[in-house]
Amino acid sequence: MATSGRREPLRPLRLFWIYFRIGALNELQYRANLAVQVFQSLIALGTGLAVLGLVYSQTTTLGGWTHAELLAVMGVHILMSGPIGVLIQPNMERLMEDIRQGTLDFVLTKPEDAQTLISIREVRIWSTVDAIVGLSVLVFAVAQLQAGLGLVQALAFVAALLLGGLTIYCFWQIVELFTGLYQSGRWPVSIYPGWLRVSLTYLVPIAFAVTVPAEALTSRLTPETLALAFGFAAAIFAFTRWWWRFGLRHYGGASA
Repeated sequence: MATSGRREPLRPLRLFWIYFRIGALNELQYRANLAVQVFQSLIALGTGLAVLGLVYSQTTTLGGWTHAELLAVMGVHILMSGPIGVLIQPNMERLMEDIRQGTLDFVLTKPEDAQTLISIREVRIWSTVDAIVGLSVLVFAVAQLQAGLGLVQALAFVAALLLGGLTIYCFWQIVELFTGLYQSGRWPVSIYPGWLRVSLTYLVPIAFAVTVPAEALTSRLTPETLALAFGFAAAIFAFTRWWWRFGLRHYGGASA
């Protein structure tokens, strides 16, 4: 079990950098994976743009969102896929595999915070391609927006994006369900029926992960919504920490 005591505030970042370098060295042995990732990302982008083009060939707005604004939503969706593929998904999948095989003991006996270690030990650098593609789409979308992008909107976007990433991390315990429902984030939640909009906001937080950052870019985000996103992320992170400790108390590994 991880030892207690005061720790350096930046220690998790240092640990992440160590594991990132190790993961990068491992991934660089298989550079063909980069070509595969680029191909997959471009196919996904092309499909999304084709669907948008089809929708806006029939209408000028969708749920009050213009073509450029929905392009920003798509950009956030693809951008968020980057950290999910680089860090969140591989680590959560490895955690479940360790629990099934009883090999989580090897993490729990290390003198570090166990939840930090299980969250950073797997890094797949080629998935950063999604982040680059998403950022490129966002830059293009912002250039199309009539209102432009001011400093306040940019800061709100960064804050909302970080809160969205934290929320996704906390909810990734149900990988199969979340993986499927995350695809609904390609569209702003405001276009869905009320019951589904509530579900995609609080049960599976697609709204906080994708729509809220996009609202910041398109001058739709209100201080109240950003505060709600912050409060929700803080609450679910606190619950995740409690749930992790609760799970450890009831965990029976290979050495149990």
